[in-house]
Amino acid sequence: MVDSSSVQPAAFNCEGGLVLNRSSFLMKPGEALVLENFEPDVEGGYRRMNGYRRYVNHVVPHTSSINEKVIGVSKFGDKVIACRGEKIFSAASTELSFAITAAATMSGSGTIIVDSVAGFATSGTLQLDSEKFTYTGVDAASLPNEFTGVTRATENTTAAAHVSRVTVSSPWTEIDTGRTNAGKYRFERFNFDGNPKLVCVDGVNAPVVFNLALSATDVSATAIVGSRFVVSFKSHMFYAGKSTTPELLNFSVASNEDDFTSGDGAGTIRVDDTITGLKVFRESLFIFCENRIFKLTGSASTGSDAFSIAPVTRNIGCINGDTIQEFGGDLVFLGPDGLRTVAATAKIGDTELGTISKNVQSIFDKNIKDSLLFESVVIPDKTQYRIFFTKNNESDSITRGITCVAREQGFEFSEVRGIKPSCTDTVVSAGDVIVLHGDFVGFVHRQERGNTFDGIPVLGKYRSSDLAFGDTGIRKHMQRVIINYKPESALDAELVMRYDNEDADSARPAPYILDSAEVAAQFGLAVFSTVGGSVRFVFGGPSQPLVRQSVEGSGFSVVLRINDGGESAPYSLKGFQLEYTLGARR
Repeated sequence: MVDSSSVQPAAFNCEGGLVLNRSSFLMKPGEALVLENFEPDVEGGYRRMNGYRRYVNHVVPHTSSINEKVIGVSKFGDKVIACRGEKIFSAASTELSFAITAAATMSGSGTIIVDSVAGFATSGTLQLDSEKFTYTGVDAASLPNEFTGVTRATENTTAAAHVSRVTVSSPWTEIDTGRTNAGKYRFERFNFDGNPKLVCVDGVNAPVVFNLALSATDVSATAIVGSRFVVSFKSHMFYAGKSTTPELLNFSVASNEDDFTSGDGAGTIRVDDTITGLKVFRESLFIFCENRIFKLTGSASTGSDAFSIAPVTRNIGCINGDTIQEFGGDLVFLGPDGLRTVAATAKIGDTELGTISKNVQSIFDKNIKDSLLFESVVIPDKTQYRIFFTKNNESDSITRGITCVAREQGFEFSEVRGIKPSCTDTVVSAGDVIVLHGDFVGFVHRQERGNTFDGIPVLGKYRSSDLAFGDTGIRKHMQRVIINYKPESALDAELVMRYDNEDADSARPAPYILDSAEVAAQFGLAVFSTVGGSVRFVFGGPSQPLVRQSVEGSGFSVVLRINDGGESAPYSLKGFQLEYTLGARR
């Protein structure tokens, strides 16, 4: 007879990420069968992800139809660049350093304190949320910076409260026009002569080069008009992806993006497959094709260090160049069979073994077939790669993506729901990681900002594996669940307990509301002696508190679900301890 008198503890860390390719009973306790809008945290556990908010409050002007999506976005110098239809625009953006109350009076003498006034005109119009302001001067000498001579609630807008870190932006300014039937815009930042520049291709028209003043110059060489891809390598500009010559690369004269004279060092390189993307990695240019990958080395068209091309693999290719990113010390890309790294593909070459996405392969299998558009970003400070799958007529709320995090023990995955980008870019500027995406209605957003998806709750979901604690034949009577978490504010979530593979005939207790009392006060964030709802900010409180929740029900296995409310600040689930007594063997 089993002794059922004593309480048995079972503890596990949240680690391993989303796993969909193994039986639930063969999974490790910390792995998840559902991990949606939670991300594997490099510091351990699963963190409810940040939201995104508009990087520019104004919609990007459309060319001919309000249904045009943003088809190109980049950050260059002090401005954000966005493309919609046949035009290219720029705007300035910063963040509010201190909150503004709705009652604050500004009538030609107010100030707005922001992180930076770089990129803004010395006078003009600002927008914060739905309210517009005018200003007559800027103060860049003080830290933070200031807009001065401010009048609020202009252009028939209404004074409103604005919280700290909200976006402050200028209107869009047209910087290039006259492009016809432009496809997707892609950018490359470069500096051949000490003057930073940005080159843009759109798959149809001549490439255009912008200097820091955003003066535009077309690159009109016939050979490169209509290029879809552009990259700077060894002081040469490489173009590829013309519909008429899809297997051809054209490269410029050294240190001159506008000179394609063959006798002066320009030239062409032909591969035996359709090019789908280009990426510089370390000292090589990788040429991704539909069914091949090549590596280009060297630095000149002729001589002792002439360009040389060699195959990385002839067995696998990249189905979309917008998925190629430098990540985790390698190049990651989407192959026909899932997510891959160049190093593993080159070394192994085998279709199955070369993929890194085996744990979530079922998601890739479905979305590779069905998706209209693929986009990706990297978040270097989180060692994180995100890929998004977009389908026709699919709402933002159900659009899927995958987060991949490089941890010491390998790659861990989770699922993203609610981000539908039409184009993306990642820029590291002065140590600040700026992750941008354009959308299908004309706005540009910054990821990793705020607690919502532009006002829509970030609904986080976690489901454990089926936990039998080593024996599926013994009933467990659950007594208590202890949750170890790392808060960034109050916890707003519920715990759901289900038994015996979530059998409808098993015990189904009502959800348990998880109240987080006494959150540790963080310098600069918490207000001394402030009580908010059931949350008290406590000086010297634990940084990773415990939620102790008495629970009911019994079964031969148990499932833990965490459903996040979607509007609180992120937090990390670090681990669980379940306490139970043993029942009879079936």
